[in-house]
Amino acid sequence: MATEGDVIAGYKTKMMRTKFLRHASGLLAVLIGATVSLAQSETKSGILKIRVFPKQAYVFVDDKAIRDGSQSIRLDAGKHTVEVRNYGYLPLAQEVEITAGKTTKLWAALPASGDKVAGPFGDIELKGHPGAAVLLNGSTPSYFVGHVDEFDNNWIWHQWLLVKPGTYQVTVTQKGQTVWSGPVAVQAGQRVVVNLNRNGKTKTKNFKAGLTLGPQPRFHAGVASAEVPVAPVTAQLSASQTQTTCGQSTSLNWTTADAADTSITNIGNVPGSGDRTVAPTQTTSYELVAKGPGGEVRQTTTIDVNTEPTVTLALSQPEVHYHKIGDKVVQQDSTTLSWSASNADSITIPPVAGLRFWGTVGTAGNQSIEVTPEQTSTGLISHDVTYTLSAGNPCGGRATQTVTLHVVGSIDPAPPVTLASVFYPSDYPGRHYPQVGLVSSQEQILAEAAATFKNNEQYDQQSKLVVIGYADVRGPEKYNLALAERRAQLVKNYLASQGIDADKIETRAEGKERQLSEQQVEELQAQHTQKPPKWMTERKKATWLAYNRRVDIVLEPTGQKSAESYPNDAADARVLWQREAPSRKAIEKAERAQGDVENTTVSSNR
Repeated sequence: MATEGDVIAGYKTKMMRTKFLRHASGLLAVLIGATVSLAQSETKSGILKIRVFPKQAYVFVDDKAIRDGSQSIRLDAGKHTVEVRNYGYLPLAQEVEITAGKTTKLWAALPASGDKVAGPFGDIELKGHPGAAVLLNGSTPSYFVGHVDEFDNNWIWHQWLLVKPGTYQVTVTQKGQTVWSGPVAVQAGQRVVVNLNRNGKTKTKNFKAGLTLGPQPRFHAGVASAEVPVAPVTAQLSASQTQTTCGQSTSLNWTTADAADTSITNIGNVPGSGDRTVAPTQTTSYELVAKGPGGEVRQTTTIDVNTEPTVTLALSQPEVHYHKIGDKVVQQDSTTLSWSASNADSITIPPVAGLRFWGTVGTAGNQSIEVTPEQTSTGLISHDVTYTLSAGNPCGGRATQTVTLHVVGSIDPAPPVTLASVFYPSDYPGRHYPQVGLVSSQEQILAEAAATFKNNEQYDQQSKLVVIGYADVRGPEKYNLALAERRAQLVKNYLASQGIDADKIETRAEGKERQLSEQQVEELQAQHTQKPPKWMTERKKATWLAYNRRVDIVLEPTGQKSAESYPNDAADARVLWQREAPSRKAIEKAERAQGDVENTTVSSNR
């Protein structure tokens, strides 16, 4: 039978076995997990095997500092950017494709570049982290000058990072991690020791060699020595033209040396050397900023842009004459408007009197101008017309020029037409001899009317004549109306024979309607310039009848009416006046010439 001690001992043994099994299971799980993880990592990555020359050259992968020299690097499968750099040599930058589980080989032999660098120098000495990359004044591989192991000793063998006097932002980095970064001020003949293991604590020593060293090659490495003299950045910036107008281009030209990054304000990043065409719209300063391990240089050039357009506007004759008679322009002088504009791409002339073309115009031109005044009423003309030229450009420049044309002259009415009523002998012209009855004195009246009308017609194309025939009160109405028509027609025919277009003459017959009253006749006689003869004043009835055997002439559209002035002083006055109808012989004689005519009567009394 088992004792209490046996039971307890068995229990402890069981517990220890259980703990051991649990511990063993956990350890096994960890080992299995690590093995699976390592296997998965290896299946997702590959090896980059790189050989470099010179052997001190430093390798960067995806902008991360790895280490110096030939090496094998495990990288994730995919594309990577590999840079190999050594100060004093041209860099190599290449994209490589890493295949999972495979090795990719790369041979990077860097060609030497650059001339020697002259002093005086200071020295930066770094302590700690020998494999880390050293960058000056920047954080990308372009600012790489070497690795710590090349600048950490100055005993039997010297390892110098030689720099020109100044302040440098020193960055020490490896595998994507910044070991230390900070400013270091260096003077000529001075060594600054930076202890990376003590958070960049510095100590300054004399470096007399820096004052006497001659020009040094950009990279020199021995068995246990190294020299890297960092060249200062240089830059030049110029413009082919520093004075331009709006829209005019000029070329910026620049060169830099030992610059890692180059930019120009208003342009952006640019290559280290090159040229660029620019067309500034206002005065602009372009600053070239060149940065490199050796420092920063700024160069500025300014392009002055003249934004103001230049315009001219002129008239060949600043004053012109205008003369109009009636509706006919008899004088209208012309002038020439000339213009020019430069440093402008928008040139306009607003519409003004006399311009045939306006709005947008060319940079230079001219146009003949004839101005018709707005004034339509008769009278003197004196007014000004102002022409304006406006020019602008995309640079905001604006210019305006004006000239004023003075227009002088007059608008006159059409020449007057001399109109006098025409009087007929009693009962003439007859029905059988419609062309007889217009005596010499009345033809003269019509000839003057025709001459003045034709002169007027030149200046008033709307004018016309209305010829109205009348008869005295004797005889039937129908007879007198026909007689009045023959009288009007005979006047029309005579006017037409004097050169007036027949279409310009209208006839109308009033017969014995609208008779002048005896009182009106007396008033007309009183107005006459020649005192009426005694035989007219003594026989008032006959005189009244004579005044109503007439043809009136009206000028349209003015409404001017012929003067009802009896030819008292005419040689044929009594032929016209007598109450009885004269013989045809007497009428024909009166038609041929003025003079005494036979006072012969016929039986008709009209």
